[in-house]
Amino acid sequence: MNEDAEPGLMRALHDEHAPALWSYALRLTGGDRARAEDVVQETLLRAWRHPKVLDQSQRSARAWLFTVARRIAIDGWRSAAARAEVSTDAPPELAAPDDTERAVQGWIVADALRELSPRHREVLALCFFGGLSVADAAARLGVAEGTVKSRTHYALRALRLILEERGVTQ
Repeated sequence: MNEDAEPGLMRALHDEHAPALWSYALRLTGGDRARAEDVVQETLLRAWRHPKVLDQSQRSARAWLFTVARRIAIDGWRSAAARAEVSTDAPPELAAPDDTERAVQGWIVADALRELSPRHREVLALCFFGGLSVADAAARLGVAEGTVKSRTHYALRALRLILEERGVTQ
């Protein structure tokens, strides 16, 4: 083949078959435009490397191009499938839980606790956050157990109202 004629034949092959080849490649790739472009480009590159295709009739050139495009797409699927399969003796790690919501709730409660009286805040800190029993909290505070129970009751009631004002519901 004459080197001066090759660019003209390649352009004619492209102009004649590229739109149909593009549609076919788009269907082969399930609508993945980037992958379809790669398939068309690789198909036309292979046609350029095999000049006998350029000399074929319109019908046989298109059949050759479509066959090559199909094989390229299949090779792409096979290589993607091979990369996707992973053999391992151990199961994959579990996804880490997202503690964002819990952190936000913690900030809201901490802010609401600041609005309580010091005595209410103190009894909640000892009983709920410190894990002390009513008797232990009473001993630490130097008050009667009934006082700890009463303060806890009113502290929780006040905390509930503060949180409801901020839109926090149970």
